[in-house]
Amino acid sequence: METIEVPAFIAVTLGFIVFFLGSLLTHKVTFLGDYNIPEPVSGGLAVAILVWVISSTAGLQIEFDLAVRDYLLVVFFATIGLNARLSDLFRGGKLLLILLGLTLTFMGAQNLVGLVGALFFDLPAPVSVLMGSASLIGGHGTAIAWGPQIEQATGFEAAAELGIASATLGLILAALIGGPIAKRLITHHDLQSVPGDDPIVGLEFVDAAGADGGIDHISLMRGMLAAHVAILLGYIAHLAVSETGLKLPLFVPCLLVGIVMSNTVPYVLPNMVWPARTKSLAVISDYCLSVFLAMSLMSMQLASMADLGGPILVVLLLQVVMTVAFILIVVFRFIGSNYQAAVLSAGFAGFALGATPTAIANMSSVTKRYGAAPMAFIMLPLVSAFFVDLANAMVIQLFVRL
Repeated sequence: METIEVPAFIAVTLGFIVFFLGSLLTHKVTFLGDYNIPEPVSGGLAVAILVWVISSTAGLQIEFDLAVRDYLLVVFFATIGLNARLSDLFRGGKLLLILLGLTLTFMGAQNLVGLVGALFFDLPAPVSVLMGSASLIGGHGTAIAWGPQIEQATGFEAAAELGIASATLGLILAALIGGPIAKRLITHHDLQSVPGDDPIVGLEFVDAAGADGGIDHISLMRGMLAAHVAILLGYIAHLAVSETGLKLPLFVPCLLVGIVMSNTVPYVLPNMVWPARTKSLAVISDYCLSVFLAMSLMSMQLASMADLGGPILVVLLLQVVMTVAFILIVVFRFIGSNYQAAVLSAGFAGFALGATPTAIANMSSVTKRYGAAPMAFIMLPLVSAFFVDLANAMVIQLFVRL
């Protein structure tokens, strides 16, 4: 099969087009708008399907250079860190611990579902994690890391492909179920946002349309400069952490550096205009997240899922049923049964089956329609992008040994 490589500049340009395609679909297709499906998800899935059809009919393998996408992800997490206040973290300490405990419990349940599926389809037991937390909560990176190891340990030659396919399908499902879950919780319990809360990612639709000023080139450049300083310091911290043997994604130290900066610089330099919790920084966050997600979804290799067929589809559908039930019955109740809990429920669905950016996109889509929930955008990344990566490695090792 001939391979066509799409260079970085064209790939990011297509990312813009995919976002606007998704925006058009979301406004034209009632279901997508009513159930808060993020615009880059709608457009990205449409293009991924188109690429799959072209690849299948023309015998072409289309691959995208995603270097710019990875940069956007790091900028996005830096802005999330810049918006964090220690007072919020202390106030949400109990919520953070509860959310972490629920996530650890869920990882065990997720791997049990994967184990049942592996045994039912007569697959080696360690393969279960590739249909569980390694590929779903862990995402593509963890799946790629563990696939070859499980293949070597079990002799199952399709282990790497199974992990990547599970992560891909999980990402799609995560983006599709988060909005509907939040809509059901908000409407069923008649929930409302807290007046006066400022948005952290994106603006409400009325503000995004230009009804409220306060955003100019100076404020946008100020936000980008603060994000880039956080990335620079985060990169240095990442190098230092890597020397200890601990492997963390680059965006994690950038997130943490952003938190430190926003809780020190304004006090050390009180006369400096700081961009935290401003609409300009919210726009930067939304821009980076939207283009990142559009590029991620449009570049998915759907053919890998079609090749693996039945087992992965059955197990992933069971994972969706278990995830929805766990969120509605357990997560929403334990984290407060309020509007913030509904937003976090959409986010939990996003990273439980997909990845942290999917979780943030789910929550952003909900808050744009129903109102801000800033604490949710601080709590969830700390759990899904930091603590869970460490815990997941231990859980995966446990199930692989079983």
